[in-house]
Amino acid sequence: MKKSVYSLVLMDDVIRAVDEEAYRLGTSRSNLINQILAQHLSCITPEMRMRDIFGYAAGLISNSLQIQQQRSASLMTMKTALEYKYRPTVNYKVELKRIPDEFIGSLKVRIRTQSPALIALFNGFFAYVVRTEKNLLSQKGYDNYVFSLGDGMFSRGLINSSLSDEKTGEAIGEYITVLNRAVGAYFSSPENFRESIPFFEEDYRKMLEKYII
Repeated sequence: MKKSVYSLVLMDDVIRAVDEEAYRLGTSRSNLINQILAQHLSCITPEMRMRDIFGYAAGLISNSLQIQQQRSASLMTMKTALEYKYRPTVNYKVELKRIPDEFIGSLKVRIRTQSPALIALFNGFFAYVVRTEKNLLSQKGYDNYVFSLGDGMFSRGLINSSLSDEKTGEAIGEYITVLNRAVGAYFSSPENFRESIPFFEEDYRKMLEKYII
């Protein structure tokens, strides 16, 4: 959305209260005032849109992942403990763009561990995920798959396929659910993961029948 610069004369007490609230929410004074005015005048801001998307996503994710409290409307972070020795934690972070372009945002998945062996397992699993997703998305006509992988961290762009906010939230929620289910199956028994590969691919194919993300 286009922004312009305007001058406003406000009471010092109002500005103090705005600044305190902006700090608490992790945003700027201008952005908070913009949100307050937009809500009062029933305008839709990017922050409202992102909160709506995350609200729909949370409805699908909350049963399998622990959703963490956010200070920014553009972020949603989740975590889960793996059924693996020492029960390492996997963190998921979705960051949405205020103004979507080819991508609505990104997903980052990171494993919290210092173990080189565990990091190697993580990287090996997501190398398989990358191959699978690129192949299945290409079959749907989407060749703009962008990713990064290494050192226990995987990230990829979330493709903008012009879904409604509700469907975008559902797509994010279902994608993370499918991915997290595969992560759990892999780390519970890495040596037997080939047996569960067809189930992940089938889940992913079914998701692509409804959403491209």
